[in-house]
Amino acid sequence: MSTETGKGARRCSPFVLVLGKKGTGMIILGIDPGLRNMGWGVISVDGPRLRHIANGIVHSEQGELGERLVVLYRGLREVIAQHNPDAAAVEQTFVNKDAVGTLKLGQARGIALLAPAESGIPIGEYAPNAVKKTVVGVGHAAKEQIQHMVRFQLPGVQLAGPDAADALAVAICHAHHLQGRALRIKVAS
Repeated sequence: MSTETGKGARRCSPFVLVLGKKGTGMIILGIDPGLRNMGWGVISVDGPRLRHIANGIVHSEQGELGERLVVLYRGLREVIAQHNPDAAAVEQTFVNKDAVGTLKLGQARGIALLAPAESGIPIGEYAPNAVKKTVVGVGHAAKEQIQHMVRFQLPGVQLAGPDAADALAVAICHAHHLQGRALRIKVAS
């Protein structure tokens, strides 16, 4: 089942794209929400093969909260326009003792969900421990371990920073979950 979008991009079920014929890769945008630094990473999935496309960080400087959120939103919209992803994945936030910080992070996460949703891009959400477990094999992995495994799974990648590495890890996690779901559906049918 496929439909055409106004941008001329082909949108299909993620299951068809992930398990489709060789060469019909799926583009996934991973987002690591943050108010100061919002990491993003774009990968291509072609069957079991993952390929790095791009990664970076949208920075918002000190200032009014609304202005900072606009900077994050515009930065993500630019990434989406440039790479035209088929799916997006966003890391969930966790509640910590700093209620004000958690609230601000939640607002940045809202931008991370809004930007792809506005383009009709399906979004997966993953807890930080689920991302670490999928990419590293351990749910409480250190940032260095995540960066190492991202470099291992995406050979030759030059990371823009730890936030970009986390975003690529979220994209890798989403790719693995889509592949697992597609295989279960294929086996069940």
